[in-house]
Amino acid sequence: MPRFRPILDEMAAYRPGKAVVSADGRSFKLSSNESPYEPLPSVLEAIASAAAEVHRYPDPACVRLTEALAERFGVPPEHIALGAGSVTVAQQLFATVSDPGAEVIYAWRSFEAYPLLADLAGAVSVRVPLADETHDLTAMAAAITPETRMIFVCNPNNPTGTVNRAAELTAFLDQVPGDVLVILDEAYREYVRDAGVPDGVGLYADRPNVAVLRTFSKAYGLAGLRVGYLIAHEPVAAAVRKTMVPFAVNSIGQAAAIASLAAEDELLERVETVVKERTRVREALLGQGWQVPPTEANFVWLRLGDRTLEFADRCAVDGVAVRPFAGEGARVSIGSPEANDTFLAAAESFGAHG
Repeated sequence: MPRFRPILDEMAAYRPGKAVVSADGRSFKLSSNESPYEPLPSVLEAIASAAAEVHRYPDPACVRLTEALAERFGVPPEHIALGAGSVTVAQQLFATVSDPGAEVIYAWRSFEAYPLLADLAGAVSVRVPLADETHDLTAMAAAITPETRMIFVCNPNNPTGTVNRAAELTAFLDQVPGDVLVILDEAYREYVRDAGVPDGVGLYADRPNVAVLRTFSKAYGLAGLRVGYLIAHEPVAAAVRKTMVPFAVNSIGQAAAIASLAAEDELLERVETVVKERTRVREALLGQGWQVPPTEANFVWLRLGDRTLEFADRCAVDGVAVRPFAGEGARVSIGSPEANDTFLAAAESFGAHG
């Protein structure tokens, strides 16, 4: 029998959102924060064109995509590192800092891949509880020790959708030692409408230990192609590029991401539609008596406690898949109006005070 790392016996595998089907054949997947829209026609054209060249290896340095991102954000190309989705870029980050005993701080609950990636890298997870469903930055700053190597701030937070605003975030960054890397995980940045929430690209500029993590999976609708990126000062970006698996970002993903940036104005009109649906869904849930924190992402969060799995099962009866976290709550993505209406009907049937 081959010998494996002992940590594998203790780890729970990542659990992606699943789809369900009702008895009458309906299926609405609101469990993975995916865009309800297919790629724009110009992006589909770029995908089709790139598909004709899949017998060739992709550009390992992602030169054209790197240049497009640099132009889009007004940063040097040397400040960009790419990977197969932002979760893989996060894995690359763990690989850059995780010596034995290295500590990584993150809020909990936050993105559920953080503990998995920490365990795989041999890092020590330091989980700081949320306060009112939001990152407690004061407590996170207090958790820093000489062994701290990296801190993740997921803003908006997954799965609660809550945000930290400029004054508190800046005050937090001022307390972090310069040799501790802070990752602003902004996978849902395009959905933010709260003017008080800072753009991480503006914060990183004069802070060499701050980096911004983003993705083409959510607002850009390219979840199936796996393209994520980091914006950071050159020493950080260069270290992350060293840990990238060769050819990790495939040629179709690169072409689709470039085309998506070129069509960004049109694409963001769709994002605005999702934001309007988000407001409608949250207001309807509040009207039903649910406690739903303000959200700046493309999902809502319901704190359900021991009713969580029962709630998910009730939604599944109507063909609606939500993302339950047993004993805590459920995250529900914003989908098409039909999907959202079906979910709202299921939530009302279940009852906020049952």
